[in-house]
Amino acid sequence: MNKITLNNIQAYGYHGCWDEEAIIGGEYRIDVEINTNFSLAAIHDELSKTIDYVAVKEIVYREMAIRSKLIENVAHRILESIKKELRGIISISVKVTKLNAPMGGQVESVTVEIDG
Repeated sequence: MNKITLNNIQAYGYHGCWDEEAIIGGEYRIDVEINTNFSLAAIHDELSKTIDYVAVKEIVYREMAIRSKLIENVAHRILESIKKELRGIISISVKVTKLNAPMGGQVESVTVEIDG
């Protein structure tokens, strides 16, 4: 098994339970780790024999553009969309990190992770 990891995809989103978050928005970081078999791609130098990580990034941006109250929901939608749209995925992990979450204190970030 081989692994493809997209680290620190940066996106702006309007997720959160507070009305202000829907207006102001905030910064997010997304990490996607995909277990696959890219042996043929490595041998033949063919994109069609692996996971197109540009497609992964585009799915992340598309799902981040849909407002959710919870980043758990965002992570779930990203994971399910990637699994549905791309072939060759053995397993996948998605982390969504909300920077400077409005929690009434000094918290750098909150991260949720989902596996599938």
